[in-house]
Amino acid sequence: MYSPSGLSAAIRLKQLAAEVGNDDLRVVLLEKAGEIGAHILSGAVIEPSAINELIPDWHSESNENRFRDATPATGDRMRFLTKRGSIPIPAPPQMNNHGNFIVSLNQFTKWLGERAEEIGVEVYPGFAASEILYGPDGSVLGVATNDLGMSRQGKPKANFERGMEFHARLTLFAEGCHGSLTKQIIKRFDLRRESQPQTYGLGLKEVWEVQPEKFQKGQVVHSMGYPLPADTYGGGWMYHFGDNLVSVGLVVGLDYPNPWLSPYGEFQKLKHHPLYKSVIEGGKCISYGARALNEGGFQSIPKVSFPGGALIGDTAGFLNVPKIKGTHTAMKSGMLAAEAAFSALRNNDSGTVFLYDYEDKLRESTIWKELKEVRNMRPSFHNPFKLYGGILYSGLEAFILKGRAPWTLSHKMPDYAATELASQSKKIEYPKPDGKISFDILTSVSRTGTNHEEDQPVHLQVKDWDKHAEIEWPKYQGIENRFCPAGVYEYIEDDTKPLGLRFQINAQNCIHCKTCDIKVPGQDINWTTPQGGEGPKYFMT
Repeated sequence: MYSPSGLSAAIRLKQLAAEVGNDDLRVVLLEKAGEIGAHILSGAVIEPSAINELIPDWHSESNENRFRDATPATGDRMRFLTKRGSIPIPAPPQMNNHGNFIVSLNQFTKWLGERAEEIGVEVYPGFAASEILYGPDGSVLGVATNDLGMSRQGKPKANFERGMEFHARLTLFAEGCHGSLTKQIIKRFDLRRESQPQTYGLGLKEVWEVQPEKFQKGQVVHSMGYPLPADTYGGGWMYHFGDNLVSVGLVVGLDYPNPWLSPYGEFQKLKHHPLYKSVIEGGKCISYGARALNEGGFQSIPKVSFPGGALIGDTAGFLNVPKIKGTHTAMKSGMLAAEAAFSALRNNDSGTVFLYDYEDKLRESTIWKELKEVRNMRPSFHNPFKLYGGILYSGLEAFILKGRAPWTLSHKMPDYAATELASQSKKIEYPKPDGKISFDILTSVSRTGTNHEEDQPVHLQVKDWDKHAEIEWPKYQGIENRFCPAGVYEYIEDDTKPLGLRFQINAQNCIHCKTCDIKVPGQDINWTTPQGGEGPKYFMT
């Protein structure tokens, strides 16, 4: 499946096959997006260790197929924001970006996909894997894509096409954060039996074309504090890359307690802070997107191998939260899985394949060491002093203990369970967008290129919409409308309903961020794949 980890695994498998003259090894990649990279979203500053290993000349002037759109990071700034000012604070060593590159991750993924095709990987964009296939012994046999041409009522239309089954000796799941099939695999094989629950953040991002005199190529800026309340983990960023382009974004931890909080609203407020406004004012917003990301870190890594397959990349949760980077760990995990897979397939001509070596290689790798060293930083923000206690503890870990703390902090609860009742929380009113710096949500969605055929089964599955409203509205007063960064959910006045309100799902707006599946308190929204090729069509994200 398309992602930096999936592509890295596919490329590494073909490299290993080529080394022994095996031209018969078939490696197939399926992707729900209509084209390579269209659903990929990140900041992004990448650490090049994994790509240096996979394709050593990836950025070399001597390589005519090099990736040309990587901007070397030239400077770091870390700021704690008050409502109108900013205070310089020391950045932990993990956030030192010397030697790193600012990229558009969807452009990087597209380039990586081209390299995969060159080496013989079979790529199939527009194929949404929607079902896991199992063999008679219960092992994973492959995946199936969903049927096309189904009506909203679930009946075949004139253009109906049956989905396809893809059988494989080994299936690597590289769905990214909170994958729809990964959820099923984790439950079926009880892969979290020895790990803590995964926790998440929601990243919201815009790319701006700014005035040349405000552009500082390679500049990397991070911020904490305003506009988020002290009981909500998160922070902002501003990366100058390319030609007069600036990536601006905000990550909000999805364990925030106040149901009146809107991550999208907080992001719009952030852009009006002088630190950000001074750069983007007078510029042009050219793209928008949002995506959930794993924040559980070391404590939340599940078992990654199971009969017939494995989890790789962000679907297993290898993001380094303090470093705010996961591309290098995702790619490295894909490469490790590929090496274990190649060895297992060569030594097992038939029968079920189990990647024992992958689990071992992972624990011996830089991924394990890197994530273990920073394991306490994210959960440290669960303390009586909230944000301020977390900053102090993180400083202790980073500068004094240097990752050698003999203890391991725990996550308190799943993100949805942290949500408090609306009646017990402070109501938040957000300013009206000015249309220059801040925008209404539908304007932003229009910048994602999102497209879904309306007459198809709703891929955001809620068994009973009316029952959902009757349970959730009295407690949380429309939290779905506020946590969704794409205007998918709303409550509409309807006198025929018991509450005088009707729960509405505008699935055609969905940008595949997965927040609803993670944050809804009743856990009755199940994100599944729509028809293949649909969803956002991100540009420069």
